[in-house]
Formats: sequence, structure tokens, C-alpha cells
Amino acid sequence: MTPLTQRERTKIPRQKMPEQDPVVRRGNFNEVALGFTEELMLAEANRCLQCERPHCVEGCPVGVLIPQFIRALREGDIVGAVAAMKVKNSLPAICGRVCPQETQCEARCVLAKKGEPVAIGRLERYVGDYELAMRTCPLERKPSTGKKVAVVGTGPAGLTCAVDVAREGHDVVMFESLHAPGGVLIYGIPEFRLPKSVVQAEIDYAVECLGIQIHTDHVIGRTLTLTELLAEYDAVFLGTGAGLPSFMRIPGINYNGVMSANEFLTRVNLMKGYLFPEYDTPVKVGKKVAVIGAGNVAMDAARCALRLQTLQGKGGEVHIVYRRSRDEVPARAEEVHHAEEEGVIFDFLTNPVEILGDEKGNVVGMRCIRMELGEPDASGRRSPVPVPGSEFEMEVDMVIFALGTSPNPLVFVDAEGLQRTKHGTVVVKDEETGRTTMPRVWAGGDVVTGAATVVSAMGAGKRAAADINRFLAGQGTDW
Repeated sequence: MTPLTQRERTKIPRQKMPEQDPVVRRGNFNEVALGFTEELMLAEANRCLQCERPHCVEGCPVGVLIPQFIRALREGDIVGAVAAMKVKNSLPAICGRVCPQETQCEARCVLAKKGEPVAIGRLERYVGDYELAMRTCPLERKPSTGKKVAVVGTGPAGLTCAVDVAREGHDVVMFESLHAPGGVLIYGIPEFRLPKSVVQAEIDYAVECLGIQIHTDHVIGRTLTLTELLAEYDAVFLGTGAGLPSFMRIPGINYNGVMSANEFLTRVNLMKGYLFPEYDTPVKVGKKVAVIGAGNVAMDAARCALRLQTLQGKGGEVHIVYRRSRDEVPARAEEVHHAEEEGVIFDFLTNPVEILGDEKGNVVGMRCIRMELGEPDASGRRSPVPVPGSEFEMEVDMVIFALGTSPNPLVFVDAEGLQRTKHGTVVVKDEETGRTTMPRVWAGGDVVTGAATVVSAMGAGKRAAADINRFLAGQGTDW
């Protein structure tokens, strides 16, 4: 078969991934995106121009060898694609589903200058799913060094760090505060975006290959302290995330029916609300739900609420209430599109000023005010300004706040010398190493940056692991 010319490759349209019908999927928690078939994968892989200077790699926080894995795919070498992928990324089935490729690797694709970029994330998911099913390239561990490393937190930063450290032959023990490993991948992301089975399979694969131990129900700061870990382990990595929610300081936030998106999503995910009615632990949801905020977590909470309403036969409405306009929405465009398709109502330029309750302490409404956009703030977005005299009442019986998070301070008990910012995040001396101000303690992910993306946390875990490996090899031991 004659190879395609570069011009012919640019003429191939970006392949659309099959999805569940919106009307059907709002009544289930099954995965929305169904994945590429082999035919779609090959067509998409053939769009890649194999640039001499691949800017797409520069846009990837973990430096995935993108041209190499795509070239292997289109040559029919799926095992070679897996091998190329896993040089840098040990969790491709996860990253292919939840990474914001449109602002990272795909944003740097040369095809994006005049059209649509190569669907790198969808190809990554294809590779990851194949590897989970076939297990062709198991992770390899070097001979044991006798060194012991504690990793606190089993989310994306912790998992990535643990894998890269264990591959060097060090003994790794992970500590998870909840009863199931996976961190935010398990308790924070809905089943319809990232199935629990995928996360568990990725974790199991790493544990089996590398001998990593995972201790659940261990709350660092209570069960063990950081100082106690340092007495037993040669190095400690903190990947505890940012699970402490933020609320607006307005009247009525203590009424029944007000909660954080973290609490709501954790209930849905860990209480298996997504399996209702087969699994009889229904999660309470209102008939008229307001989700405050418009980030990815807000979209997740709104779409979960909509599904629970349908499954529980309540019907009703779910609103996203956001003080800025559509143009300033921070969530992924794909998530916003899916939410709109499913029936989530968006109330832009709207801000709550009070939550209303009845004599029993239950939410019955929300007083809001209309907003208009003023001058840009420090983030570059135009600041919302209240419109005088525009207050109105919205009938709701459940309010979910999705306004960001900060690290839980409990982990820092008995951690003298560990410097933190005024926001509660851990200070690292160097982002390229993840070293904290406490000797032999590294940190990365949301506990350092505040709430961010899965792949950025993975990048931090990878950089910290590289420095931990150097440190345990006797290099750079001068803290």
C-alpha cells in the first residue's frame, strides 16, 4: 500500500468518538464516550504528520512520546505503541479519559493552526484499554535496593511517584485515608467519565508488577504522623490532594440540603449511588438542584444529580449557577457540551447572596443577584460586578458548592519544619524536584498547587520520583 502524502493526511477529517445518546445516558452512569474502534483509530492515527519537532510532546506534562506511539499504531504495532506510551505514562487508560488534551498536547499540534488537531487523547485511551485487556508490557522492577519509601495518598500524583520509585527497586508502601485506593480518581470523578474498573485495573497492574503495598484506612496525622513515617522510611512523598472544600460566606449555608461538591461526589462514588437501584444505597438528591460554580467539578456534580433524579424517578431540574458569562467558564468545553446535551440548565451572570430555608431547617430557595462583567482581574478574566436592584429568588431544594478546594490540614500534624502557604498548600523549594522544607519529604499534585488536573499531578509525581531515586542513590543528599 502506497504511504499517504502529508497533504493527503491533512485532508483526513478528525474522527468522532462514538457516544451514548444524551436522552439515554442521563438515565444511567455508564461511560458516555465509548472509545475508538480499530477502524476509527487507524483513520485518526493516519492524520499525524510525524513532525520533526513535535510540539505536542512539549505540551504534555509527563512528556509522552506521542509521535512514536502514534506511528506504531498506524503501522499495526499495538504492542510497540504500548511500549512507547509507558516510557513516560504508566496510567494511559486514565489519562486518555480525563486529561484536558485540548489545552495541552492537542493545543500544540500543528494541524490545530488551520483545522482540528490529532485526537491524541482518544488514541491514548485506545492504547491504554488494549494494555489493560492484554497486559503486553508489564512494568519491570530492578533488583531490590533495601530502601523504603512511603507515599501518602493514592491519587494520580502518588500513584505515578510510587510506580517510578518502585521500578528502581525501592520498596514502596502507600497510605490511603479512605477504604479504597485511587484518591480523586475514585471518589471525585463520576463513573460515566472514568469507570472505577479502569482505575482499579491500572492500580492492580502496577501493584502486581512492582510489589507496591497499599494500606487503606490510614489517616496520616492520626493513624501515623509524618514524623513517625520518617523514622521508618528513607523518603516520604506527599500526594494527599486538596480535599477541603470552599463555601461562600452567605447566610443559610448551614441549612439541610447544602453541601460541597466533594461531599456529594464522594457519596455518589463511594456509597455506590451510581449503581441504584441494584445497589441499595440511594444518595439523596433534590428535585431542583443548584450547583454553584462552573469548573469540571461543578459539571460532574450537576450531571450526577441529573442522573440520580432520573434513576430515582423524581424528575426535576439541575442548574449551574455561575457569576461570569459562558466565555469565562473554566470547565472543559466537552464537559459543558455534554451537560447541555443532557439537560443541565445554565444560569450565567448570576450569583447567590442568601440560601433560604423553612422552619425545619431545609433549603427552599436561593436569593440571587444578576451580575455584569467589569474589568479583568488577576486571572485575566473580567470581574463580575452586581447589578443594583436585580435581586430575585430561585426555587431550589438542594445547593451544591463547587468553588474549589484546599489541602486538609490534618496531614500536617507533627510536621515541624514543613512550610505551607496562606492557602494551606505545601511549599516546595523547587518544582523540578518537589522537595519540601522538611528533609526527606517531597510533595506534588494538588497539595502543592491547589486543585488542578490529573496529568499535572502525575507530572509532579514523576519529577519528585526522579529526585527521590537520585537521593536514594546517594546523589543530591545535601538538603
